[in-house]
Amino acid sequence: MRLRTPFPPWTSRGVVSALTLAAVVILNGAVTACGGSTEATGSPGIPPEAMADAIHHVLESDRTVYARHVVNRLQDEEGVIAASEQWEDDRALPLPAQMFRMSAQLTAEKTDRVSYALLSPWPINSRNAPRTEAEEAGLESVAADPSKPFYGTETLGDTEYFTAVYADIAVSPACVTCHNAHADSPRDDFELGDTMGGVVVRIALD
Repeated sequence: MRLRTPFPPWTSRGVVSALTLAAVVILNGAVTACGGSTEATGSPGIPPEAMADAIHHVLESDRTVYARHVVNRLQDEEGVIAASEQWEDDRALPLPAQMFRMSAQLTAEKTDRVSYALLSPWPINSRNAPRTEAEEAGLESVAADPSKPFYGTETLGDTEYFTAVYADIAVSPACVTCHNAHADSPRDDFELGDTMGGVVVRIALD
């Protein structure tokens, strides 16, 4: 798939976990060391599917740990501190999706070789809706079969990217409760294990 679309804006500033940042920096270095070589270009090097999968594994694991062992435990099980969309004003925990987007923004400030985003066909915030044909096709694909990632290429601005989309699965009661109870949510019937959207990973192809 080859598409030409404007480069989508990324979202809010913030912090990133050391695990996620280290993995992205290392993987980004691997792409650079290989000269950006991929199967998509027919050159030797790390296949873009393998690179995107590795990045996603780290992102998914990092976010799952935060949702289950920080937000769910401290908010829902022990009642120590709440998670809030206005976490700074409320002196609360950031929501798992907010942590993910803040790390994506910080990564975008450090490199233009790798980027990622959390999108949904049912976004609470319209900024998190799909903007490109690849994003729309990817979200439709993982909604139909969450076990299979969507792979494609697209041109954003003057750069060609390998774009992968992975199912965003509800792994914690905190995620389900937040989306179902939010006043701006288009859906209020999510359950644990449901596909709530998709994680989009992009890698620049030279």
